[in-house]
Amino acid sequence: MAKQSFGLIGLAVMGENLALNIERNGFPIAVYNRSSDKTDAFMANRAQGKNVKPTYTIADFVASLERPRRILIMVKAGSPVDATIDQLKPLLDPDDMIIDGGNSLYEDTERRVNSLESSGLRFIGMGVSGGEEGALNGPSLMPGGTKAAYESIEPIVTKIAAQVDDGPCVTYIGPGGSGHYVKMVHNGIEYGDMQLIAEAYDLLKNVAGLSHTQLHEVFAEWNTTEELNSFLIEITANIFTHIDDYTHEPLVELILDSAGQKGTGRWTVVSALDLGVPIPTITAAVNARIMSAYKTERVAAARQLSGPSSTIGGDVQSFISQVRDALYCSKICSYAQGMALLSAASTQFKYNLNLGEAARIWKGGCIIRAGFLNKIKHAFHEEPTLPNLLLAPEFKQTILDRQGAWRETLATAAKLGIPVPAFSASLDYFDSYRRDRLPQNLTQAQRDYFGAHTFERIDKPGVFHAPWF
Repeated sequence: MAKQSFGLIGLAVMGENLALNIERNGFPIAVYNRSSDKTDAFMANRAQGKNVKPTYTIADFVASLERPRRILIMVKAGSPVDATIDQLKPLLDPDDMIIDGGNSLYEDTERRVNSLESSGLRFIGMGVSGGEEGALNGPSLMPGGTKAAYESIEPIVTKIAAQVDDGPCVTYIGPGGSGHYVKMVHNGIEYGDMQLIAEAYDLLKNVAGLSHTQLHEVFAEWNTTEELNSFLIEITANIFTHIDDYTHEPLVELILDSAGQKGTGRWTVVSALDLGVPIPTITAAVNARIMSAYKTERVAAARQLSGPSSTIGGDVQSFISQVRDALYCSKICSYAQGMALLSAASTQFKYNLNLGEAARIWKGGCIIRAGFLNKIKHAFHEEPTLPNLLLAPEFKQTILDRQGAWRETLATAAKLGIPVPAFSASLDYFDSYRRDRLPQNLTQAQRDYFGAHTFERIDKPGVFHAPWF
């Protein structure tokens, strides 16, 4: 009996769509899900007539695959991944491969790579971005592990990935947990992007007074520009056109303003703290989601704590232009922080990341896909050791030209009581990075005063402690 060339475990939304993508691209696939009802429903509703083999036990699943076996697991990160691996291991042979396509913590992936490779099996930790639509039609894929392991799946992943003008949106990321690390930072940048867009919406709606039709028009127009063209801007424009069937009001205004998160943004912040890399825009985005969860408390506080009126006079079109410039400058800073974190992790963990390639594979399929990633790719190809994206000639000049509008936007927000934590964090990042002297000389003096922590001087070498009292 003919064997299937690829296997997939986990038929939730991403798993189902990846299975169909893989089969459509010429790779007969076997599928398994812990709940057989889910397998039956998939076969009846979506996989009928396709070269998809349903299996109902792990043993039958493994037996249905040609050797060396290639198995993609799409289950919840954490202990479910380990449990699935433990079920598979006794049934596999040397050179068989397990690929974890979930949002696993990179440290867990490092552990799994070391454990499985030492036992003769192969393991890839592969970040997958693109959501439901990307999984079906072509995601951005970020596989990490041994180079030999990647080469054995390269013919498959290069076909199922999103295709852009300079190739498929997949590349060998690096060893160990590098694939999941890059996906984690991708998600951190995504948090920043989403929060910046939300703040732009807040300003345009509550300060400029734009209707939902006007908001749609503004975001749709921004999506035609090289600077802001992106998947997130595109779907934002579309969201403003969706009218609720029941109330006949814009649906977005009926959605509770309490945002969820699955952990990758927080992991990014924790890793940045561990590595000593400032990522204030991404941190602000994570904090904004946390603050949004205090809905009941905020509603009560709103009855007692007043602020200024959130309206402006003057030229609305000029304000819209200022917000656009502030959004773009802040977006540059957010990506600069993410790339700086990847650079630091590459050095610390010996990943040997190619930052230009990371930007390239994000051009299609993934959630942060955007036109200006071409500029980031170009910047790192021109100078692979670029210390910060803010120093790339094009981005540097953009911010220097537009910082006036950026600052005016934040001044207006502060004057009218509109919180813009990610916009503010981005400008603070820029202003801190561009200054050759910060007030931490006083911080060091304080530390030495109360704790004898010592300090260095700017006028002579050495380490000093002063007799403050």
